[in-house]
Amino acid sequence: MSKKTSNRFSPEVRQRAVRMVLEHGGDHVSQWAAIGSIAAKIGCTGETLRKWVRQAERDSGQRPGATTEERERIKALEREVRELRQANEILKKASAYFAMAELDRRSKP
Repeated sequence: MSKKTSNRFSPEVRQRAVRMVLEHGGDHVSQWAAIGSIAAKIGCTGETLRKWVRQAERDSGQRPGATTEERERIKALEREVRELRQANEILKKASAYFAMAELDRRSKP
């Protein structure tokens, strides 16, 4: 999933489209039919709108899975873990470098 596609529509447009699907789903033979109809009207793919609807359902507790807030928290924690691992590698290398320098210093009379 590219960021360009996910940021193409404002949060307001996304929310309105999701609300339309949830409110007018009964006017169609299936939720997918409602999604297809509304997606065509706002200019996104049916799959994109389906993902927005599913996430809105998770956020409201109607569907199991991570909420938007939880997903953002997970991403932040994963980023922090990555940064800490990088810092740890740097510290290990620096420690080894200084340990070797200390050994060299001690071995020279």
